[in-house]
Amino acid sequence: MNRRIIYGHVGIGPTVSGTALVASDNFSARYDLDRIEGVFSRPTHKLFGENYLNKVLVLNIAKGGVASAWMLYEMVTRKMAPISLLLNYANPIMAQGAAHANLPMIDRFDGDITTMIKTGEKVTVEPKTGKIFVE
Repeated sequence: MNRRIIYGHVGIGPTVSGTALVASDNFSARYDLDRIEGVFSRPTHKLFGENYLNKVLVLNIAKGGVASAWMLYEMVTRKMAPISLLLNYANPIMAQGAAHANLPMIDRFDGDITTMIKTGEKVTVEPKTGKIFVE
């Protein structure tokens, strides 16, 4: 088995494993998602129509304001959330929301994370070390 390791900054939340869902688009929990159906709902998003439930979301940068933070918590409590977020850059509001929701998140990688992982790859996210293991 071939295993790659990708390094980012120390993150937030517990270690999780799952299937990656990747796009070079930015991310807003408020504007990009249908949080009832569990799919990307903004027609111009590269993941439009894709189910994000129980996926490791790999996207460019976080966008949006305070509503994104509480929406992450609400999604986690209703079991309508991705299992992890991997972002090239997470703004402080997204980091606060992930911490409040205990949603695993890592950002600031050695390169563009949206080109380092492909949709469908199995990944293990280890926030306390900032490492991503790709199978």
